[in-house]
Amino acid sequence: MSDFPWLTVLVLVPLVGSVAVALLPLPAAQAKQAGLAVSVVTLALAAAVAAQFDVDGGMQLTETHDWISAFGVHYALGVDGLGLLLILLTAVLVPLVLIAAWSDTDQPLGPDGEDETTRQGSGRAFVAWTLALEALSLAVFAATDVFLFYVVFEATLIPAYFLVGGFGREGRSAAALKFLMFQLAGGLVLLASVIGLYVVSAQQGSPSYLLSDLEQLDIGTEAGRWLFLGFFIAFAVKAPLFPVHTWLADTTERATPATSVLLVCVLDKIGTFGMLRFCLGLFPEASQWATPVVVALALVSIVYGALIAIGQDDILRLIGLTSLSHFGFITLGIFVLNTQGGSGAVLYMVNHGLGTAALFLAAGFVIRRRGTTLISQMGGVEKVTPVLAGLFLVAGLATLGLPGLSTFVSEFLVIIAAFQYQWWVGAIAVTGIVLAAIYVLWMYQRTMTGPTVPALPGSGTGADPDATGSTRTDLTVREGVVLVPLVVGLVLFGFYPGPLLEASNPYVGTLLERVGVTDDAPTVTSPESETPASAEEGS
Repeated sequence: MSDFPWLTVLVLVPLVGSVAVALLPLPAAQAKQAGLAVSVVTLALAAAVAAQFDVDGGMQLTETHDWISAFGVHYALGVDGLGLLLILLTAVLVPLVLIAAWSDTDQPLGPDGEDETTRQGSGRAFVAWTLALEALSLAVFAATDVFLFYVVFEATLIPAYFLVGGFGREGRSAAALKFLMFQLAGGLVLLASVIGLYVVSAQQGSPSYLLSDLEQLDIGTEAGRWLFLGFFIAFAVKAPLFPVHTWLADTTERATPATSVLLVCVLDKIGTFGMLRFCLGLFPEASQWATPVVVALALVSIVYGALIAIGQDDILRLIGLTSLSHFGFITLGIFVLNTQGGSGAVLYMVNHGLGTAALFLAAGFVIRRRGTTLISQMGGVEKVTPVLAGLFLVAGLATLGLPGLSTFVSEFLVIIAAFQYQWWVGAIAVTGIVLAAIYVLWMYQRTMTGPTVPALPGSGTGADPDATGSTRTDLTVREGVVLVPLVVGLVLFGFYPGPLLEASNPYVGTLLERVGVTDDAPTVTSPESETPASAEEGS
């Protein structure tokens, strides 16, 4: 059983499912059911992978096969603590996204120019592209060959482009093109560094793109710094990080909330994943060299993202911009180069995925009832949909890092790490938490409290409107199936983050050892005397 290609099967199931849904002439309803079934099977496979994982075992379930021998390219997969957590996050979110978008894809939110055939086929197309994006994202998180990583890294843009451009509001085509241009530009820079790695490895023997081989190379200081820049720029675009973030707000504003979950909570994690796996893992000296600049960019992202989120009127654009601030926290945790920061960054990647997914999807359910994305045209939602409003509030409180919810644990670790790095870095980062409270609570106040604003014509979930024009339908069973697991995860990991830390801590410790950074061990005083126990052991 240990020789079974678990990771290959994990990638192939949603990929084959995507092709089948796209090619088979299934009605939209059956296509959605088939896609949901495939995503549930994928989740079960991810759980099976997690059940076999040994938290202290390093890279596991590895598969290595020659692909392009002349260039040292391999089909190589493996999973460690970092990859496992992101694989599980992806596998959990995709079925929830498919359930959340069950009706949205039958009624495109853009101009009414689509004919009936296009409307009937849109559900099947959404499912196919979603499964394709899931398969490629899983391959990214499992790839242990740099060339293979690059191929699937770039391939994720294809389903993402069609998900943004094919579904959403008017202006989605322009947003999809902007998204694609930014990502392709970052990918082009990454390609230059991938080629550079081949040159370096060929000069020191047989060329190889395997991570295990590249980690043994003696990459010179100058070459390592240039190669680091290529990788970092591509990942900064993907994450995103200031100043290459401008595609983010336009994309989340025009795409459907379900598509935004896939982009922000899954696809964008590839950026911070790459910073850990490749920037720190392959170029430790260059990572330390670049730390002051990266920390500065992370601080700007934290504060700037929060400030511009405060002034937004479009709720989807606001939520998208909050992620600029959150990815600043993740990047800060990575590059302060200590164990608290590294563990906090990995935890933040998972918790941000859960919290932001809940916020996007809850906002999408509100939008369907109100008929608008503009905060200024909402109000009093909690009076007619109190349960939905309550879950929306929990997701918002997780976004601002309320103690007891999972994001708090991540932010707390990152803030501690920032103060350990430099006190003023921690002080600036803390302002991001204060600003988050402003934009989250103000958003909730303007949308959920106050007098009920009449819904726009044609909005709602099919229920009869009341005297104010608002639908009386609170959270439906389908919506509850989507939001309740996410909220449970936010509460559970807020009080009990142990499983996430057990998976991430060994990886972070090994990575920092490679970078050459070791935290000072705490001094433990023996209760019988004032002499440190460590000193007594050494005498």
